[in-house]
Amino acid sequence: MSALDTEVLITGWGHTRFGKLEDDLETLVVSVARDAIAHAGIDAADVDAISLGQFNAGMVPLAFASSLALEASDALLGVPATRVENACASGSAAVQQGITALLAGRARTVLVIGAEKMTHASTSVVGAGLLGADYELAGQESTTGFAGLFADVALEYEKRYRPVGDVLGSIAAKSHANALRNPFAHLRKDLDEAFCRTVSERNPVVSGPLRRTDCSPVSDGAAAVVLSVEPSGGAATAPVRITGFGHANDFLPSAKRDPLAFMGTELAWNRALSMAGITPADLSFLEVHDCFTIAELNLYETLGLTPRGGGHRAIEDGTVFPDGCLPVNVSGGLKSKGHPVGATGVSQHIMAAMQLTGTAGDMQLPSPSRAAVHNMGGLAVANYVSVLETV
Repeated sequence: MSALDTEVLITGWGHTRFGKLEDDLETLVVSVARDAIAHAGIDAADVDAISLGQFNAGMVPLAFASSLALEASDALLGVPATRVENACASGSAAVQQGITALLAGRARTVLVIGAEKMTHASTSVVGAGLLGADYELAGQESTTGFAGLFADVALEYEKRYRPVGDVLGSIAAKSHANALRNPFAHLRKDLDEAFCRTVSERNPVVSGPLRRTDCSPVSDGAAAVVLSVEPSGGAATAPVRITGFGHANDFLPSAKRDPLAFMGTELAWNRALSMAGITPADLSFLEVHDCFTIAELNLYETLGLTPRGGGHRAIEDGTVFPDGCLPVNVSGGLKSKGHPVGATGVSQHIMAAMQLTGTAGDMQLPSPSRAAVHNMGGLAVANYVSVLETV
């Protein structure tokens, strides 16, 4: 049972395909809002609050998007709506704002939306926007952006432990294989280990040890969930319970962070699992923030799947594959599903909810009962973890 005093349920959801989409931001937001409300089997008038996760950072001219969701139904007129931003963790920040509104008794039903429109903007605009999440590089010119920052993580990993090229290629290949079964994924390409491990014209070096296949794509997309304190009789599926959640921020200046510690992630992870009253052994699968393959490798260690320096074992022994004992990113993750920044955290919760309700289609795992979702902003600066389980 949850340690939460109030039951927090995901009772419905909506999800667009991720990729290069023709839809504008408003269309994306409205479509998933309507789908989530319909899936939850409620009326728009039942929504007490709206939380919209969106990073934007100049990628879209409209910097005041909180009321876009009201275009889904005139019945939403007057509903409090807030745009929530915490870099690449904006989606999970919006989810946790919704959770706290329920726990505080300020709402009984919250519509949470994550959305981002990115592919229309130039590479320089997207790059500058994303680098706004880095203390040292905000407002500076950079040819490698966040890939360069995570390349530094990979180089530090190699300095302390071992070469990463082959294991990162294996993580990338796993991601692509998983995304082939996800109809929402941006990169549905069958790229095997040999391709992902090899530098080529189609898979060039982006920065340091990171190749193109080690990097998540720039994507458009949106996702929405309905959070409620009680089940809805008209819902399309059974609800999913949120039993624990954690949020922790690390220092922003890189000089005050160990690049491999992911200390904020570890704190958020421990807080969420402690609230849920579980250990990692109780989990059926994970959805984690693999913006770059080195992030996933380091997360194996930060989350305790392996000892420090031993993340390669989780790949080599099959632990993190769909048929392993703790599958990671069955959806394809950010790396292949795509990373429309504000939508990512909400999407991760939906991917977990679909698995737990047996509605994941070709992605479906056999009888999962509990999952953890991890979403981070910046280089492990803003960190969120949720624990979800079947009801």
